[in-house]
Amino acid sequence: MAGISATWLTWLEQGRSESVSAQTLGRLAAALQLSGAETDYLFDLAGLKNRQEKRADANPQAREILEEMLPRIDMPAYVLDRLWRAVAWNRAAEELFCDWLGRPDASRDQLDFIFLMPESRGFIDNWPERARRVVAELRADLGQQLDDAETAGMLERLRRESPDFDRLWQQQDVLEREGGERGFHHPLLGRLQKRQITLRPASAPEFKLVMLL
Repeated sequence: MAGISATWLTWLEQGRSESVSAQTLGRLAAALQLSGAETDYLFDLAGLKNRQEKRADANPQAREILEEMLPRIDMPAYVLDRLWRAVAWNRAAEELFCDWLGRPDASRDQLDFIFLMPESRGFIDNWPERARRVVAELRADLGQQLDDAETAGMLERLRRESPDFDRLWQQQDVLEREGGERGFHHPLLGRLQKRQITLRPASAPEFKLVMLL
């Protein structure tokens, strides 16, 4: 397949990818018709950079700029860091996510809210499908961070405390983070329908600005 031997494929599955080239991985991704997220994940497993991946250096002022923007956004908006922790949000986001961003005692980890807080299951429309997509998007987003101690600790804790997260993580699904329609069942406002848009600053790709129109 794509000029790649069965033996080499077996080595890749076993993590023995020391001699693999980016060109070979590119041929394999094309032969398997992998999506962009799946291709990036394949390169990450081999410890290589996807040559089509855009590189951007982190901007230490990015968080400050994003925090200044949030009050000017007239829709629910929040900023996630590389481990999907909310580091800033506006008043509209507090009102929408009243059991997450609106509670001073709640964890700011979005994954904690989805998988460890029972309120999320009644709040998020079609929770099982959204949870499945979230874990697949998380795997694609973390990429080469999987060996990072902080990342590994977060994943270990979630897998230990949430059987649903553990089951979904073991499925090894990889999906690109996407926007689109989001449904919520708000305890005070009733059924709400929003369109989610996620932006990643080019100068600080470790942050994500999430807005709900």
